[in-house]
Amino acid sequence: QEQLVESGGGLVQAGGSVRLSCAASGRTFSRYTMGWFRQAPRKEREFVAATTWESGSFYSGYLGDPVKGRFTVSRDDANTVSLQMNSLKPEDTAVYYCAASEDSSRYRFITNYNYWGQGTKVTVSS
Repeated sequence: QEQLVESGGGLVQAGGSVRLSCAASGRTFSRYTMGWFRQAPRKEREFVAATTWESGSFYSGYLGDPVKGRFTVSRDDANTVSLQMNSLKPEDTAVYYCAASEDSSRYRFITNYNYWGQGTKVTVSS
């Protein structure tokens, strides 16, 4: 049974940093796209970041516009993806979800993803 488990959320002050990790299990996700989405209260879930497999152990990383220049995404190994979040703002407050997909072409779209974690909450205080 495939499973994605996020960790690293919590309460942080504005301007601070948090690192989220997502561990996948149940199969080898080496060629899967692994992404991060977030959902703030009363808002729709939105794309944050993704890594897509290119070849060998090389992955490309992509970031959503609201987090460019502040967040970085990395593929630590075949089944682990991390999200380093710096210069956090109160508007970054959300539940952050990890997701995985066999399709790399539509990494920004929620419907592209087959597997989802339960989410980890990040609260940024002003």
